[in-house]
Amino acid sequence: MKSEWEITTETTEPKLNKPVFIEGLPGIGNVGKIAVDFLIEEFKAKKLYTFFSHKFPHSVFVNEENLVETPKLEIYYKTFKGKPDLLLLTGDIQPIDEESCYSFCEEIIKIAKKYACTEIVTTGGIGLQQVPEKPKVYCTANDKELFQQYIKKGMLVEKNIFGVVGPIVGVSGVLLGLGKRRGVKGVSLLAETFGHPMFLGIKGAKELLRVIEKKFNYGLDLKKMSKEIVQVEKELMKKTKEWLSEDKSTPAGAQAKKKDMSYIG
Repeated sequence: MKSEWEITTETTEPKLNKPVFIEGLPGIGNVGKIAVDFLIEEFKAKKLYTFFSHKFPHSVFVNEENLVETPKLEIYYKTFKGKPDLLLLTGDIQPIDEESCYSFCEEIIKIAKKYACTEIVTTGGIGLQQVPEKPKVYCTANDKELFQQYIKKGMLVEKNIFGVVGPIVGVSGVLLGLGKRRGVKGVSLLAETFGHPMFLGIKGAKELLRVIEKKFNYGLDLKKMSKEIVQVEKELMKKTKEWLSEDKSTPAGAQAKKKDMSYIG
């Protein structure tokens, strides 16, 4: 069956060494999106793939040059010496319905397997009714051994997520579920943030990056989360708001188990 996703290769496909695949698409506080965009900018990662589909929202954005552009879903890569290479998924949107979410995640898993990724890391936010002073990071995984690597002492991750959130809806969750069926290990890192749709979860994004740095030791300088990054994310949030105002489907997320918490991938 022909895929509904048109994937364009933007450069010569690289040879990667035991890469880690990290996903960061829009959600509550945009914490995952901010974290992955920071990695792309910090490492000057190269664009590898772009995605297009007729399943995209039926709208375009008007950019600062007064020209239209379609929503973006992109994968970047970065190579390192002596450390796992990176594949980084970013974008303006999440797939708009269940079928497109699953078909998109199948394409991502094919890419992860093609490059023999050691694990997939998905990211997202847990929305609170107030701004957290020191956001906590929770995790879940599709593999017990991988899960233990993230909750061991010193990893800056809360050990128990059960009872905090319900089902994880969207790419952050489906990638783990399909990954388990397809033999690809994965973990989801979820940072507390304020649940307002226009709030930028910079603090939550920093905590996600602290965990990633603790695990892989890439030498990240989190002080570089500059005003330029904040400005870029404000523009992204504007796009996200415009898209959500047009989208009438159920948003990606999970039912909260506690009254002051909810989660959107």
